[in-house]
Amino acid sequence: MASEDIAKLAESLARTQVGGGQLSFKGKSLKLNTAEDAREVIREIEAFEGLEALRLEGNTVGVEAARVIAKALEKKSELKRCHWSDMFTGRLRSEIPPALISLGDALITAGAQLVELDLSDNAFGPDGVRGFEALLKSSACFTLRELKLNNCGLGIGGGKILASALTECHRKSSALGKPLALTMFVAGRNRLENDGATALAEAFGIIGTLEEIHMPQNGINHPGVTALAQAFAANSLLRVINLNDNTFTEKGAVAMAETLKILRQVEVINFGDCLVRSRGALAIADAVKEGLHRLKELNLSFCEIKRDAALAIAEAVEDKSELEKLDLNGNALGEEGCEQLQEILEGFSMAHTLASLSDDEGEEEEEEEEGEEEEEEEEEEEEEEEEEEEEEEEEEEEELQRGEAEEVTTPPKKILDTHVGEPASVLCSPTDVSTFLAFPSSEKLLRLGPKSSMLIAQQTDTSDPEKVVSTFLKVSSVFKDDLAVKTAVQEAVDALMKKAFGSATFNSNAFITKLLIHMGLLKSEDKIKAIPNLYGPLMVLNHMVQQDYFPKTLTPVLLAFVTKPNRALESCSFARHNLLQTLHHV
Repeated sequence: MASEDIAKLAESLARTQVGGGQLSFKGKSLKLNTAEDAREVIREIEAFEGLEALRLEGNTVGVEAARVIAKALEKKSELKRCHWSDMFTGRLRSEIPPALISLGDALITAGAQLVELDLSDNAFGPDGVRGFEALLKSSACFTLRELKLNNCGLGIGGGKILASALTECHRKSSALGKPLALTMFVAGRNRLENDGATALAEAFGIIGTLEEIHMPQNGINHPGVTALAQAFAANSLLRVINLNDNTFTEKGAVAMAETLKILRQVEVINFGDCLVRSRGALAIADAVKEGLHRLKELNLSFCEIKRDAALAIAEAVEDKSELEKLDLNGNALGEEGCEQLQEILEGFSMAHTLASLSDDEGEEEEEEEEGEEEEEEEEEEEEEEEEEEEEEEEEEEEELQRGEAEEVTTPPKKILDTHVGEPASVLCSPTDVSTFLAFPSSEKLLRLGPKSSMLIAQQTDTSDPEKVVSTFLKVSSVFKDDLAVKTAVQEAVDALMKKAFGSATFNSNAFITKLLIHMGLLKSEDKIKAIPNLYGPLMVLNHMVQQDYFPKTLTPVLLAFVTKPNRALESCSFARHNLLQTLHHV
């Protein structure tokens, strides 16, 4: 090599090498199409001893250039951080997956142990996720701590692929005794929507080590928010939760508030522009008041929160000594409400934490009155509907009881098998199953015979989580320690839940949410009356969670809510204790 070339290379290295083993080409606007275009980059990579971080942001890398850069990386086993955001500007979407595959394969070949992977601001869509799917599943990512995929256009499909890859990474790494311990996940502006968010929630629940989650602007509504809330409950180290600009509504806010009551390390909550509304804000206020002693920032701006709920938030932060910022801008407090809010915080010597209220939408009494009237009308309509449903149920009960009486007076004849002279088993009709489900009892269950489990599963629409929960609770309500009853109940539940969980379309997160609500362990805005006795359901859950069909992602959610103090559980201490022991060991 000529002396001037050596000098040129040394100058280049001095310009790009950063402390901590980092080589940076950040923001150089390099257009790397061919191998020749990438020659200088390759040279610097090859010459860099102890390369731990490579920054390629703000450049554009084509398929051929990526291939030769990857070749240079195959010998960089010490590489830990890949800052590869915004490196495909102007590229066709079809170019990105092969480029990512080349780079990912190189890291696997090198035996790298990544700590950080940042592919943000690369609009590669679901196909792009396929490009680094193999990398995520490989040993190169068993040590991954930070995954950043902001503004990549993942969509629902990409979210599902990503969730599956992370789950597989956790499974493989766990088999080696060192499970994936991801601490930061960033995926804002990706159009994940409910299905994508729910898929990722399942992965989060399995991982359980997350400390920061950033998923703003993803079009997530309350079903997806609820799924995420359940997953967050399994990540006890969570410090930062950013779901800005999604649509919680009251349902999602209440579900998230219940999770916040469990978490102890949270420092930053960003639910700005999430439409939590007043009811949701009150639920969050309760969660803040009960705990969250490390809270530093709470953002509930532009959430359609009215004065009283906003004041409840202010009162809830009284003992939050580490609070630095409270953002309630863009809500409907009115001038008087804003003054009251400031007075409350001044009384706590915390006025400095309050963000500007310059965009407050004001308090309009007429609209409030109209809203209250609408709510009252809705409540009256709901009460009328409930009364009508109760009347219909009473009529059905009378009809079914009459049918049962007729069956008792004229018992079915046994059909003789002419070949052996022994009575053949009599199949139960669907009416018998309907009778049991309408008025469950252990005697009725036993009368259904040996095919009861199959018949009950057939009679239940297992595509509907609400109906599955209803059947599960009815069957488990007749649980007894009597061997025959216990066996019949467990077999019926096994058949039902195996069918449900075995369906690719069944929403297991919705099932566990509805089950917890009906058991009185999770609050709901809907008027759902909790079942009076939890002994049977708890004993049956103790059996169910040990079965292969039960999704292990639901275990930490169930554990969190059964561990939490609740009056409904106090009268079933034995069943609760047994279930907790099982959940800690499955």
